Amino acid sequence: MDIRLNHLESLHWLWAVAGLAAVIVYGFAAKRRDLGRFADHDLRARLLPYTSRPRQYVRAGMVVAALVLLVAALIDPRWGVSYRQVQQRGIDLVVVLDVSRSMLAEDARPTRLARAKQYIGALVERLNGDRVALVTFAGTANLKCPLTVDYPAFRLALATAGPQWAPRGGSLLGDALRLARSAFTDEVLDHKAIVVFSDGEDHGSYPLEAAQTLFDELAVPIYTVGIGDSIDGARIPVERNGVTVWLTHEDEEVWSKMDASGLRSIALATGGAYVPVGVGTVDMGHVYSDRIEPVAKREFDTATVKRHDPQFQWFAGAALALLLIESLVGDRRATRHTIAVREVPV
Repeated sequence: MDIRLNHLESLHWLWAVAGLAAVIVYGFAAKRRDLGRFADHDLRARLLPYTSRPRQYVRAGMVVAALVLLVAALIDPRWGVSYRQVQQRGIDLVVVLDVSRSMLAEDARPTRLARAKQYIGALVERLNGDRVALVTFAGTANLKCPLTVDYPAFRLALATAGPQWAPRGGSLLGDALRLARSAFTDEVLDHKAIVVFSDGEDHGSYPLEAAQTLFDELAVPIYTVGIGDSIDGARIPVERNGVTVWLTHEDEEVWSKMDASGLRSIALATGGAYVPVGVGTVDMGHVYSDRIEPVAKREFDTATVKRHDPQFQWFAGAALALLLIESLVGDRRATRHTIAVREVPV
């Protein structure tokens, strides 16, 4: 069975569930210990005749199980496939995402990379029949997702993109633009656009020349979104032996600044636009509709789109059912009431 999990990042909530379960177990153990100090077993039975410890355990287990099921629903599991025919109209859009280590800087919260992914997600939300591809780059450029209208597949590729998958360090924006050129599937001189999300750092890959070549050959406008502080910059956190430290070069901490001039030059040379986000925010939906969507559109061939059916509702429903049952289960054990009859002398 082909199963897809669209939001694996939601698995982090399991740590919270595990913490809650640990607190519950500790609470039961502490309560039992304190009662043991206060009274022996027989006295406890007389003091708390109607309290059922197994019922308390069952109720706590139901709450924890319900939370696990809710996390499963948040992951957005999908299985079962349906197919539909779509008439594709729109533009071919290649998203170029910088995944170099400098994108881990935290001047744009939570990080430059996380903020870029949020913007890309908002951009994809506005697509309606437009094909989209994803190119990532650090020391090398990679085509993570070819042109497609399967937006869930694109989002999955986006979610897994990061410096941990980059074969080597560095930042070669020019190589990414040259790879974006090969991502287009035809030579028609319209309906194409590239959107770059980066802090603008480049290590000698000649991105401006690559952009000009793209524009000369295919008339592709490039829209650049600059993320990061261009004045003070920020340090770059890295993991070493399980500890987060700051990246250093020759015993000096590395400070990364957003290179606005390079990104602006690329946009101006290709008839695109530069979006100076910096450490602020931007509505990429409006950028798409105001700047990118006016690019000439054309009608593609009819395509068959495979859709993985969402199944989160089963997990959410089971979680709600457990919580409802838990609210109906009391802590008191079932008791049999008897009536004492006394003989009265006559």
